[in-house]
Amino acid sequence: MSYVRFDWEVEDSQDGMLMKAFLIGEKALSRSMLTDIKFKGGEIRVNGEVKNVRTTLRTGDTVEIKFPEEEVSESMLPIVMPLRIVYEDEHYLLINKPANLPTIPSRHSASSLAEGVLAYYKENKLNRTIHAVNRLDRDTSGLVLFAKHRYAHDLLSKQQKNKTMKRSYFAIVHGIPDIEEGVINRPIGRKEGSIIERTVREDGQNAITHFRTIQTCAGNSLLEIELLTGRTHQIRVHMSSIGHPLLGDDLYGGGKEVINRQALHSKSLQFDHPFLERTLNFSVELEQDMLDIIQTI
Repeated sequence: MSYVRFDWEVEDSQDGMLMKAFLIGEKALSRSMLTDIKFKGGEIRVNGEVKNVRTTLRTGDTVEIKFPEEEVSESMLPIVMPLRIVYEDEHYLLINKPANLPTIPSRHSASSLAEGVLAYYKENKLNRTIHAVNRLDRDTSGLVLFAKHRYAHDLLSKQQKNKTMKRSYFAIVHGIPDIEEGVINRPIGRKEGSIIERTVREDGQNAITHFRTIQTCAGNSLLEIELLTGRTHQIRVHMSSIGHPLLGDDLYGGGKEVINRQALHSKSLQFDHPFLERTLNFSVELEQDMLDIIQTI
């Protein structure tokens, strides 16, 4: 399948609506998508006939959209690798990413999850490019969601912006927080002199993290963490800022005595599936290296 197609029936409340208003206002297509449909090989049909965005719709009309064929980036090559697929349909692919694998290509790594997904698409004869809905740091394990086409990606990006998509994590931190449950509301920005490291700074972007202590022992704590915003390194920066860096996170003050990566796992994801029109919830178990630690906490 090279092309992505959708069709809808015009309802009574949409009678007399212009195609452009229908697609943008009712179906949440972006203006740039409409431009690509017009100039890059897409198509708009009403009752089987090619039409344009100035067409007036009537109750009972069938609107069909064919999106242009996607162009796969030449800078990203497919690499065959095992994928731990948690969920898949024609619109989305959810994967349980292992640690020590970046989500997208990096000059510091020979492969990435995105390149594995490209190989999977190729094997299944899907001419698709990569649309990562969320990303995890190289050393963070857990759930990564890919959209199989631009429209699916755009709809979930809106959910992220509106904060209706929910993500939660397990983290193992040094020390025991003074309170069992709390909210860290501290802006995050790039640290001066570094292109990688972030820090809490007054002129940074708004960042809010909720944490809850699950288990404590031997001077360490297992926390459940929910992100209310999605800044780079947010959990790592916020926990370090209150004196509880993640185990293994030497960039932000954690020690590598018991684990050789930041002890962070994306454990659950909830989103409203825009095509199935229902809420989906997914969760995955901790990786073995973090399980080994909490069994001794």
